[in-house]
Amino acid sequence: MSPKSLCFTVLVAVFSVLASRVVINPTPQVLKYVVDFGLTISSSPSIVAMFIPFDFDDLRRHHKNPDKGKPVSVCEDFPPNFPPPETNTTLTLCVDRNGCCNFTTVQAAVDAVPNLSIKRTVIWINSGIYYEKVIVPKTKPNITFQGQGYTSTAIAWNDTALSANGTFFSGSVQVFSTNFIAKNISFMNVAPIPHPGDVGAQAVAIRIAGDQAAFWGCGFFGAQDTLHDDRGRHYFKDCYIQGSIDFIFGNGKSLYEGCQLLSMANPVAPGSKSINGAVTAHGRASADENSGFAFVNCSVGGTGRIWLGRAWRPFSRVVFALTSMTDIIAPEGWNDFNDPTRDQSIFYGEYNCTGAGANMSGRAAYVQRLNDTQASVFLNTSYIDGDQWLLSYDT
Repeated sequence: MSPKSLCFTVLVAVFSVLASRVVINPTPQVLKYVVDFGLTISSSPSIVAMFIPFDFDDLRRHHKNPDKGKPVSVCEDFPPNFPPPETNTTLTLCVDRNGCCNFTTVQAAVDAVPNLSIKRTVIWINSGIYYEKVIVPKTKPNITFQGQGYTSTAIAWNDTALSANGTFFSGSVQVFSTNFIAKNISFMNVAPIPHPGDVGAQAVAIRIAGDQAAFWGCGFFGAQDTLHDDRGRHYFKDCYIQGSIDFIFGNGKSLYEGCQLLSMANPVAPGSKSINGAVTAHGRASADENSGFAFVNCSVGGTGRIWLGRAWRPFSRVVFALTSMTDIIAPEGWNDFNDPTRDQSIFYGEYNCTGAGANMSGRAAYVQRLNDTQASVFLNTSYIDGDQWLLSYDT
């Protein structure tokens, strides 16, 4: 068995165990599971992966009839007459690992989308883990990835900056097209969890490098550099984002609304002043760039002692508004990348946040406590010109 096949087999086995032992709570924050297991695969190091409890009960039902004990077709319960026929506005393609519809891999479905199509192509992805690297090129605009729930459908891969010849190329999924939408699906990078300072261990779950992208009810799982919000205008609604170091980074102009941000940095001893994580690393390089991250009505929790952001580039811009924060946030809140010359050019603001981590009395001098007028720019989809392009969830 090849290393990738073995890794996938273990993924399925561990998800099965988790699903059999865990009652899924609708609160995403309880869905963090860190499973550390060692495998000897030639000279490969131990595999350390983050998992969420996938519902395998449905998969088991497909393989056995509980009443008669007779095997049945894995496709017996598959929706009839699916996918629906193509219309003037929409093409639907179907992905199922068991071969119950058009494609067995997500990349094969993406490849089948007509180039430069003005139609919305919905790629409906059945429950399961799709262990593959997926690239959506510029020539494939207007694509929707429709999963069956972010605890039921996932695309996973295990590249790192070292294996992919750069952090930017390590993404399990890389989106370069415009008007991309994802609903109810998870993006995972299951590479080994790095220690702070490890070289070449950055491992991106998804890179979004196209304009006008929207994510509804999605999960993003990794450790260092989980979500590469690279460039363009993006919207994240009711998403779950997990990581440890700079786990939301890039130079996008993005609104995160109602999202749960969970640090999985190692716990620190009470009273320790050491820092072992950061939520954001925004990459705005000049005052002329119209970019920045805005987090509204979100929550920040988990483990470690972390910053809300650090200034990856000298004009880094991030705002947290109406967001709850636990005490894992260090009192200074932010970091200028240890370069005081950036203090006059970065824009880090907070507005009416709550929780033990939102106490601004010890914040770094360059952090701004925004008033109503200053904050209003960042509080809704007008920040990303959503009235011009953002579709409703049901579209």
